[in-house]
Amino acid sequence: MILVTGAAGYVGHTLVRRLVDAGQPVRAMVHSPARAEARLADVRDRIEMVPGDVTRPDTLPPALDGVQAVVHLVAIAIEKGGATYEKINTDGTINLIEAAKAARVRRFVNMSQNGADSASPYRFLRSKGKAQDAVAASGLDWTALKPSVIWGPQDEFANVQARLIRLTPLIFPVPGDGQARFQPVWVGDVVEAIARSLEDNTTIGHAYELGGPEVLTYDEIVQRVLAALNTRRALIHTPVPLMALAVRAMQLLPNPPVTPSLLDLLKVDNAVADNALTAAFGITPRAFVPENLGYMRQFTALGTLRRLLGQSVEEAQP
Repeated sequence: MILVTGAAGYVGHTLVRRLVDAGQPVRAMVHSPARAEARLADVRDRIEMVPGDVTRPDTLPPALDGVQAVVHLVAIAIEKGGATYEKINTDGTINLIEAAKAARVRRFVNMSQNGADSASPYRFLRSKGKAQDAVAASGLDWTALKPSVIWGPQDEFANVQARLIRLTPLIFPVPGDGQARFQPVWVGDVVEAIARSLEDNTTIGHAYELGGPEVLTYDEIVQRVLAALNTRRALIHTPVPLMALAVRAMQLLPNPPVTPSLLDLLKVDNAVADNALTAAFGITPRAFVPENLGYMRQFTALGTLRRLLGQSVEEAQP
């Protein structure tokens, strides 16, 4: 039995489908059963679903009972209320490690982050770095995956650009000089790397950086999104301090598309030094190109406004 934490999340529900289609027994640990029932409806009769909260250690033993491997995907990039990077990303991972040890579960695959470092000046990357340090020191049979920005039908980076473009006539503001670098990696390729990690014990004790086939600047990403939407905007490079004012104002929204801490991360190069997607896993990465971004055409100005106001919006499946 494989336990997938964060199974109703973007990578999570995509991974669950990959595993059950391969005949693997899966237990999906979810924080919001209602959301999970909707996202996993097509495979619901082929999985076990259990509630669990990594910030509440008492909820974890039932989820781990009888499990042979854990894939840990729970993390947040945007803080809301009491859900902080430290509480979810770091402490939640440590809680799960201790619960796995108590349940005598040896195999542990951890979703880390490109650039994660316990000494990072950026809280998000520091929280993920501390979590990975705990995994590496756990004594478990661990593997870590460190993707660059993940793209796909429900991502919260490239899709944010697409949604905001629907709200902006004629011009589109880009933070700074637009030269921040990323190596967008397709969610299906990340999921495949996770599945292959579970099948290959030679990955134990290793951390793998994952990226797509190209390093792209912020400008290039926006231009490709514009092409996918079959529309045009003049890109206006906006000084980061001025953009920061707008981002702070966005925090008044129920569901802001970006936060000051995420804006700060544009200072960090998000290209991978050694792309294990091809070198270690033999996966030919899917390119972030307009012909692969057709799903973005479903985004509308009204849908974007509803999302910003915290209202439920239908999402495409990968």
